[in-house]
Amino acid sequence: MNSRLAFVFSGQGSQKVGMLAEVASVFPVIQKTFAQASDVLGYDLWRLCQDGEQEQLNSTEITQPLLLASSVALWRVWQEKNGTQPVLLAGHSLGEWSALVCAEVVAFADAVDLVRKRGAYMQTAVPKGEGSMAAVLNVDDEKILEICREASSLGVVEAVNFNSPGQVVIAGQVAAVEKASELLKAAGAKRVLPLPVSAPFHTSLMKSAAEKMAVHIAETTFHAPKIPVVHNVHAKTEISPEAIKQLMIKQIDSPVLWVDCVQALVAAGIGSVVECGPGKVLCGLCARIDKSLNVFSLEDVAGIEKALSET
Repeated sequence: MNSRLAFVFSGQGSQKVGMLAEVASVFPVIQKTFAQASDVLGYDLWRLCQDGEQEQLNSTEITQPLLLASSVALWRVWQEKNGTQPVLLAGHSLGEWSALVCAEVVAFADAVDLVRKRGAYMQTAVPKGEGSMAAVLNVDDEKILEICREASSLGVVEAVNFNSPGQVVIAGQVAAVEKASELLKAAGAKRVLPLPVSAPFHTSLMKSAAEKMAVHIAETTFHAPKIPVVHNVHAKTEISPEAIKQLMIKQIDSPVLWVDCVQALVAAGIGSVVECGPGKVLCGLCARIDKSLNVFSLEDVAGIEKALSET
């Protein structure tokens, strides 16, 4: 298969206790990568990932470096196996940081430190219990935006993740999200599912987190990407390191335009997509966005071998 290849990088929600254990038993670079992250974090990330509690892994300041290390480790496996090189990269929310590391925009150690801070700032931007998120199934995007505007009389509620046709995540203050959820059900939503997250990510309520991250990002060296990255904020690529910095700040309190990102990959001639991270969430979303895409996951040895042989 000679179709152009893209890699996409997992976001929060893909973490689980024991993940990547099988791959790590075959490829030593997995644990080496985690050891590098542990040096930055000051705790044993691999041990936590294998033996910790799921509740710990779900704490966003742990989740973010954990998923970054997982994706970068699997990318390094792909490089060791001389896999076909992608011509474009994209990441879902946090996964965009993994894409930037693999594109050599930012050093891995710097990214580990940045996403730990990103997680902490996002966690504390809204007091616990005051924010929520919900996935809305089978409602037109414009209708969701209209209902969010209507429910905003009770507080902030915004559409934040445009994940696939018929799957949009809303987020904001609890009362406003509950009101929007009621209105969406009345408008014919197949389901409105509250998400088990601790903060309303990618809403305007994350502005304080974006402002704090801006200071750290400004102090970090960024390079022009070796492989172009399609960014969540506008679904375009960017060459300028300074422009990429601004996008990564803006990304924190802006919607994730994942449908647009995947459509941009397809428009650029991408025929195959490899999800580089634990889980297969993005494989499912990509396949729903464009049925012509061949999708592959690297979460286990069989998936790696399949992707290596078919891309």
